[in-house]
This record gives sequence, structure tokens and C-alpha cells, in this order.
Amino acid sequence: MDSTPDRTEGIDVPPPHEAYADAPDLRREMHQVLALEAERDGRRAGPGTGPPADARTAERVRLLRRAALMDRLASAAPGPGPVAAAVETAGQLVLHDRRHPDLVAGPRHPDTVTLARSRLYVRQEYAAWTAAGRPGT
Repeated sequence: MDSTPDRTEGIDVPPPHEAYADAPDLRREMHQVLALEAERDGRRAGPGTGPPADARTAERVRLLRRAALMDRLASAAPGPGPVAAAVETAGQLVLHDRRHPDLVAGPRHPDTVTLARSRLYVRQEYAAWTAAGRPGT
């Protein structure tokens, strides 16, 4: 499993402290990700008055933020449970991006990402998404 996600041999990915430098603190991000989940499931009305203009982008933002949150939690407390959750959510983002390659922001394409490197892909994409001004939010 992805127990040493900070080793980036041959991959140009920022370390967690750089990739998530502009991220909200963990508690705030957890609340925001839970709100995105509730909006997606219809348990809470979203900020707009109808469905998002681009549902694929909104879904990607949800998956990216959730995967980044889980990566941050696993980096802060690396145990089997948090690491497994981070790998699972990262894998969901990779699968989404393979189906929608036009939404990929970073240089490394999701088809080249193995499960063992999926958390590194999340960091790449979060950093690129932040640098682009967080489109889709």
C-alpha cells in the first residue's frame, strides 16, 4: 500500500506542505467537504439555484478536495486506516480523471498513475488546481 507517499522518485510532485499550503485548515476543510457531499447527495441545497453549470467539473472538485483531505489526514497520522482511506479516495479521483482527461490540470496524466502513486497524483492536481484559482468552486 502507499505507505511512503513522500518518496517521489522520477515524479515532480510538491511535498504535502507545499501542495496544501493554501488549503483551509483541516477542520474547516472537513466541514466544507462534508457540505459538498451533502449537496451531491441532495441532503442539502447547494450555493446555486439549480444544478451546477458543469456537473463534471463540480464532481471533480468534490473528488479532488475529498482525496486531498484524506491525504492530509493520512500524512498527519499515518496508520493503516488513514492511509487506506487516502489511497481509496485518490484512486477515485484517478478513475474520474481517466474518464475525463480534459479536466486534468497537472503535467502527469492519470493513465500513467499506479495505485501506489495515486496520492502523489492528488498532490499534483491539488497544487495545479490551487494555482489555477480553484476553478469550479
